[in-house]
Amino acid sequence: MMSNPELLPHLFRTEYRKIVSVLSRYFGLEHLEIAEDIASDTFLTAADTWGLRGVPDNPVAWLHTVARNKARDQLKRNTVFEQKISKILVYSESEVIHLPEIDLSEQNIQDSQLQMMFAICQPVIPPEAQVGLALRILCGFGIDEIADAFLSNKDTINKRLFRAKEKLRELHVKIDFPSAGEINKRLQPVLTTLYLLFNEGYYSASQNSVLRKDLCLEAMRLTFMLISNAQTNLPSVNALMALMCFHSSRFDARIDENGEIIRYDEQDTRLWNTELIQMGEYYLNLASSGEEISKYHLEAGIAYWHTIKTDSLLKWDNILQLYNRLLIVEYSPVSALNRTYALAKVKGNAAAIMEAEKLELHQNHLYHVLLGYLYIDIDNEKAVIHLQTALKQAKTKTEKSRIMKDISRLTV
Repeated sequence: MMSNPELLPHLFRTEYRKIVSVLSRYFGLEHLEIAEDIASDTFLTAADTWGLRGVPDNPVAWLHTVARNKARDQLKRNTVFEQKISKILVYSESEVIHLPEIDLSEQNIQDSQLQMMFAICQPVIPPEAQVGLALRILCGFGIDEIADAFLSNKDTINKRLFRAKEKLRELHVKIDFPSAGEINKRLQPVLTTLYLLFNEGYYSASQNSVLRKDLCLEAMRLTFMLISNAQTNLPSVNALMALMCFHSSRFDARIDENGEIIRYDEQDTRLWNTELIQMGEYYLNLASSGEEISKYHLEAGIAYWHTIKTDSLLKWDNILQLYNRLLIVEYSPVSALNRTYALAKVKGNAAAIMEAEKLELHQNHLYHVLLGYLYIDIDNEKAVIHLQTALKQAKTKTEKSRIMKDISRLTV
């Protein structure tokens, strides 16, 4: 009998992605489902066998051996054998067919995952589909987990992933590593996907805090994979890692026991993770080499100042100036909204209200939450009106609960 019921789900998370990435190099991305089916079947075999005979001494090696054997069987009998693999077979004088060795060494696994990262991060695929593919193929997340992360359902996620895979087939995308001249160009959509993957965990409205933290950790793991490769260990990659470290350092202070978001100025700074802050500083220093200033550099700088516990004009002025530069490099309504909070800290709420109202983000509940906050003690009636609008637009129970508390404080 299997003594540890948590072992197989854990191994599925860590080994499924490795098996799929390696096997996809043999079958080709156009036959990605074959690699996924072999990986899934390997774990079904493990569940049946280990349940009867117990867990083997080296479960990872067992899984890799079974996956390798299943892949070889598949190569022998599938039409892919004739269409693709037969071109690289070696025939001896006795006409015995020698199948290519399926290499599941650590180095080949690392290389395969890195190549797969570049393959699935294609700008022609919608961002949410890229993140979904990354979660499934590079992170080993189940469809239920992905649906929970996106606050969606299994059918929607399956259709989204199917369309993304079809697009990869249409484009004849290859699993390879970019040439030296292409790396910067092809790296950008990869960084965008990892950035979105991290944000999906950090800002997600999902109530599953373990899942949310796992999303952030996976984004950091994949980013570290880029840093570990000499060709992709570039300033922008280190800047993205610094950003993730700084944000992650405040993860436990952002959410209360009910799953509600705790606003920055109300966080218990004792819960901030000093080790992650130091890691962020380390990667931010590495990112400072060269002349490039990417949006990740600027966002990492903003996140760094947010880890400074002392509230001072210097702190908020630095944050404000970084937001000003960020909006020039890459404008986004969310960044513009966040800038107005920093502006309030530097020049006062009245000045920030004037800037915020110019944004006219009337359909964004956070816009009304911010204005509700800014109008407190200036015009409490307007503050309540904005918060009531935010309450109508908010999508989750925890968001609504927090806004209702703010309204209650103003209407007592």
